[in-house]
Amino acid sequence: MDEEHGLAGFDLAGEVPYYATIFTTRMTNNLDGYEEMAGRMAELVNDREGFLGMTSARGDDGLGITVCYWRTEEDIAAWRTDLEHKKAQDGGRGRWYAQYTVEVARVDRTIEFRRPS
Repeated sequence: MDEEHGLAGFDLAGEVPYYATIFTTRMTNNLDGYEEMAGRMAELVNDREGFLGMTSARGDDGLGITVCYWRTEEDIAAWRTDLEHKKAQDGGRGRWYAQYTVEVARVDRTIEFRRPS
């Protein structure tokens, strides 16, 4: 898989519990405007209350997984109803995604490994 956004670059081990939205997508061949919209959504979500970070990857076959980390379910609900985000959702359903699923999970435990330098 090709990395899009890489590792979230933050330490959530001390943040539990928190929530994760797992956005799994399969792209269409019509990607006009997708990169611009994805970049804008990444910029917009970074300013949201309760947003903790994001990890994303996409394979050459068009399968992508983006995991966003949130402090509360209320923070997720607020993001879901953001007007600019809703416009992006409409574009996704109308052009860019052949299919997608969104799963929301509560994270109660985090196990982390980092190889020493």
